[in-house]
Amino acid sequence: MTNNTTKVLIVEDEALIAMDLEMIIESMGFLVVGIVDNGDEALDQLITRQPDLILLDVNIRGHKDGIELAEIIKERTKKPFIFITSYADKRTLDRAKQTLPYGYILKPFSEQELKATIEIALFRYANEKTDGLPTIEEVNNNLISDLTDKEYEIMTDIYNGLANQQIASKHYISINTVKTHVKNLYTKTDVNNRAALVRWISAQ
Repeated sequence: MTNNTTKVLIVEDEALIAMDLEMIIESMGFLVVGIVDNGDEALDQLITRQPDLILLDVNIRGHKDGIELAEIIKERTKKPFIFITSYADKRTLDRAKQTLPYGYILKPFSEQELKATIEIALFRYANEKTDGLPTIEEVNNNLISDLTDKEYEIMTDIYNGLANQQIASKHYISINTVKTHVKNLYTKTDVNNRAALVRWISAQ
């Protein structure tokens, strides 16, 4: 899957945000094949446009919200999707996690954050491991300095597309503690960013 053939569908009911998403995605060399604000149109676009990646707002128009739509996407197309939402409450996060998204971005988002999440999502999709993530024992066999249990948990969260704030909330730790763990992960695996860490994990 190369940049000039990657097709992206945006499901977002706020026009200005949809325009921002389109601009950022096209700056990455990807093709936006549709912008819709409700589940019914999104399902039509999935069939007619066959996107490679879907960006989903949780709160969309129509009878289905973004999480219900994600369940259908997962069942029908198996294509990767990323949630982009203002909602960070536990109930929404728990519902969203059940759909196994390739990323979860909170508004307002930065261009850098969006690009990194998209890159990781597409890489993960292209390199899905049929046997899942490597175990902590498999990871540590390839490291000079072993990961702690908590570092391994956070590595898994990064692989699953969680941002630092979501990781902090999930583990009831501060954002600075998360950043320290992430820095240790980079040092132990000899990488310098999240996308490189995900590639390292996939290679194990």
